[in-house]
Amino acid sequence: MLFEFKPKLLSSIAAAAMFVLVLSLGNWQLNRASEKLRLQQRIEELAKQPPVRLPASEVNAEDYRYRPVEVEGRFAGSYTIYIDNRIYHGVPGYHVITPLQIGNSARYVLIERGWIARGDERRAPLVPTPENTLIINGLAAIPSNKVFELSTQTEEGNVWQNLVLERYRKAVPLAIQPLVIEQRNDTGDGLVRDWEKPDVGINMHRGYAFQWFALAVAVAVLYVVVNVKRVPQKPH
Repeated sequence: MLFEFKPKLLSSIAAAAMFVLVLSLGNWQLNRASEKLRLQQRIEELAKQPPVRLPASEVNAEDYRYRPVEVEGRFAGSYTIYIDNRIYHGVPGYHVITPLQIGNSARYVLIERGWIARGDERRAPLVPTPENTLIINGLAAIPSNKVFELSTQTEEGNVWQNLVLERYRKAVPLAIQPLVIEQRNDTGDGLVRDWEKPDVGINMHRGYAFQWFALAVAVAVLYVVVNVKRVPQKPH
C-alpha cells in the first residue's frame, strides 16, 4: 500500500496561516509569563526591604504597591466593613476592613486587619477594635476593580461582597488613601493574619502557552493527515 502527500494550495495557505497564528499566541503568552516572573522577583525583593512610612498626604498607590509599609494612627471602628465569603482552611468567614486615621490628619488608610470565622448566624461577628494609637505594619496592596459579584446587591449594611476601593471611598465621608494595607503585626483583636502571597499569574500564562503550542501541533498533524492520499496500486 502506497501513500502520496498531495497538498492543495488553498489548504496549505490556510494551515500555514493558522500555524503561524497559534505559534505567535503561544510565544506571546510565554513573554507574558517572563514579565510576570520578573514582577514576582521584584515583589520578593521588595518584601525584604524595611517598611516605608505612609504619609498623611495622598500618595501614588503604584509607588507603594507590594512594599512593606507602616503607619501610625487610630482606627475609626464605626466605618468597619466585613468582606463576605472568605475561606480559610475550608471555613467560611470574613475579612475585616477598618480605616485608620493617619496621625492627627484628616486622611485615612484602609487596613485589612485579618480573617474571622462566620459563625452560625448570617451576620458579621463583633470584632474588638483597639481605640488607642497604634503602629500598623503590613504590605501595601491595590484592590482590583475587576470582581465577581454574586448579585447586584453588593452591600448589606457593613457586610460587603468585595472590597472595591472607589465604592468604599464614595460610601464614607473620609479622605481615603488609594491603597490598602494587609496588616501583619498583632494588635490583640484575635483575627487571623495568614495572608496569601501575591499571585501574578505566571502559571496561568504558561498554561495558555502550552495550549497554543498543542494546537499548533494539532494543526500540523491534521494538515498532513488530510493531504496524504492513498495511491491505488496497478495490477501486475
